[in-house]
Amino acid sequence: MAHGPETTAGATVSRRKIDIAALMLEGRALVALVVIIALFAVLSPTYLSADNIIVMTRHVAVNAIIALGMLMVILTGGIDLSVGSIVGLSGVVAGALLQGWNLSLWDVVVYPKVWVVIVIAIAIGTLVGLINGVLVTRFKVAPFVATLGMMYVARGSAMLIADGKTFPRLQGELELGNTGFSRVGLGRIAGVPMGVWVMVVVAFLAFLLLSRTPFGRWVYAVGGNPRAAELSGVPVRRVQRWVYVLSGFTASIVGLVLASELTAATPQTGESYELNAIAAVVIGGAALSGGRGSVRGTLIGAFVIGFLSDGLVSVGVSTFWQMVIKGLVIISAVALDQFQQGIKRPTPASASTTKPKKQDPGGGGDAVPGASAPAESRLAG
Repeated sequence: MAHGPETTAGATVSRRKIDIAALMLEGRALVALVVIIALFAVLSPTYLSADNIIVMTRHVAVNAIIALGMLMVILTGGIDLSVGSIVGLSGVVAGALLQGWNLSLWDVVVYPKVWVVIVIAIAIGTLVGLINGVLVTRFKVAPFVATLGMMYVARGSAMLIADGKTFPRLQGELELGNTGFSRVGLGRIAGVPMGVWVMVVVAFLAFLLLSRTPFGRWVYAVGGNPRAAELSGVPVRRVQRWVYVLSGFTASIVGLVLASELTAATPQTGESYELNAIAAVVIGGAALSGGRGSVRGTLIGAFVIGFLSDGLVSVGVSTFWQMVIKGLVIISAVALDQFQQGIKRPTPASASTTKPKKQDPGGGGDAVPGASAPAESRLAG
C-alpha cells in the first residue's frame, strides 16, 4: 500500500519529537543542574558568590569521590553499602595513629610521619573493599548482604578503635614530627581546596581506567552480560573483586579528607554517605542492573545532589523537607531512566519489520549475544 506525502511528513515529525525527547532525557542530569543553579541564584543572592561556589564544590568533592568508586561497582551489577563506614574507619585509624602509637613493651610512644598514617589508613579501607570482593566472588554472597554486613563490621571497628570518642587536634605538633595532616583537606592550590583537586585527579584516573584500558571494557561487559563476558574470556570474578577494592580505596581517601578538614576523627563520620553516592550514580544515568554509566554522568549527579542540598540550606528549608526533596529527585531520576529505556526499546511493530540476519553459510554457531559489542557500545555512550 502506497503512503501519501502527508503520512511521510507526519512520521518524520513524530520521529523528530521522539529524538528531541530522547536527547532531553539523555542529558536530564545536566538540565537538572542548570535548573537548580538558576533557581537558587534567584532565591538566594549569595548562592553564586565565589566563596559559596568554592564551599559547595568542596562538599560535592566528598560525595563525588565516593560515587566514582561506587560507579565501578554498579557498572558490574553490584552494590556497596559499606563505603560510609569505610570513611569513618579510615579517618579513625588516621586519628589514632596521629595521637601516637603506644609501644608498651618498650614504654615508648611513637608518632609516625603523616605519609605513613595516610598509607596505613588507605590500606585499611582498601582491605575492607577486598574483603567485600572476596565475599561476593569466592563465597558467592549477594553484594547487598556482603556489603551490608561489612558496613556494620567497619563501623563497629571504628567504634572500638576510638572507644566511641573523637580524636581531636589532628594538626599535630612540630616537636613530635607529625604535622602536615591538615593540608590534606584544608590545603589549597591556586585558591582551590585540596579536596576538589583530589576529586579531579580521581575522576581523571577513573575516566582513563574505564575508557582506555581492557579492564574498563571488562567492567562494562560484566555488567552487560556476565555469562557472555565469561565465555568471551573476561576474568569476571577478578573484575568483580577489583571494583570493590577500588570502591574501598576511594572511600578511604574521603575519610582522610574529612578528618583533615575537621582536624578531628570521629567514628560516626560518613553515615549515610553510601546513599548519597548511589544517588549521584543513578542521577548521572547509570543503571543499577549494570553495564551502563559514565564518569561524566556521575560527576554531574554528584553536583546535582550537592548543589541542591546547599541551595535548600541557603534558602532556609528544614532538614526534614530536604530529605523529602532529595528522595523525590532520586525517584524521578530512576523513573525517567526507565522511560528513556522504553523509548530506546524497539516496539513489536518495528521489530517485526526488521529483516533477520542470514545464517552463516559455513554452518558455524551463532555469536554469543552481548559478549563484546554491547560493552563497546555502552562505553561509547
